[in-house]
Amino acid sequence: MTMFDYAEFTNRNLGFVSESEQAAIRTTPMFVCGVGGMGGACLMALVRAGATKLVIADLDEFEVSNLNRQLFATLDSVGRHKAEASLDACLRINPDVQIEVLHGDWPQHLDRVLAEAKVVINGTDDLAASLRLYRTARALGASVVDAYASPLPSVFVTRPGDPMPEERLGYPTIGKKPDALSDEDRAAAFLKEAEHVLLHSSSHKHIDLALAGEVAAGKRSRMSFAPMVISTGMLMAYEAIALVTGRPSGTDCR
Repeated sequence: MTMFDYAEFTNRNLGFVSESEQAAIRTTPMFVCGVGGMGGACLMALVRAGATKLVIADLDEFEVSNLNRQLFATLDSVGRHKAEASLDACLRINPDVQIEVLHGDWPQHLDRVLAEAKVVINGTDDLAASLRLYRTARALGASVVDAYASPLPSVFVTRPGDPMPEERLGYPTIGKKPDALSDEDRAAAFLKEAEHVLLHSSSHKHIDLALAGEVAAGKRSRMSFAPMVISTGMLMAYEAIALVTGRPSGTDCR
């Protein structure tokens, strides 16, 4: 059996990060909420970068439809809980990693988790879940790394003093509890995000607009493509690492 050594494992990181920055990556708690597409890719990158203090959460099990883009989705993991299967895969990369797994009850643990983990990766695709993350992160001084629902990698970072997406994009959710959202609230918020993406990026050049219209109308599932999803997760990992090491970043809440 191959003996694992953390210093050997992370030796080639040095030069991209300093020894003190590597120590920060190793010891800083982070929370990855949703470990499917972008969240799973981000988690993979963080574990391979040497992160060892992680909490991960997910609601779902892997399905065959996840195989096109989700790094921890394999024929062996289909039917397994995403966070549990992801934990096993992470331990095969770094057996020293310490990962707490949360299931559908993760909102009940959010205050406790964010009291320590000041870096949050939003890998969810649910409006209510996102509202819980952002509102609790602001209250507890945590930063959220996120990405727009876009056909291009489009990462943004919301620090504790920044406007949250619901404020910045004008969602009809302000003052509403996450568990009290209507279907109309969800649809309106999605359209606000889509409008922002179309107006402020070149996304419209890269997708079938007719199919995008069906997604916006709730007639089909959101489109996802491995190169876009995985590259977005990698960019999210870069931003998480910048936060834990104190490096400057050109990425802001927009």
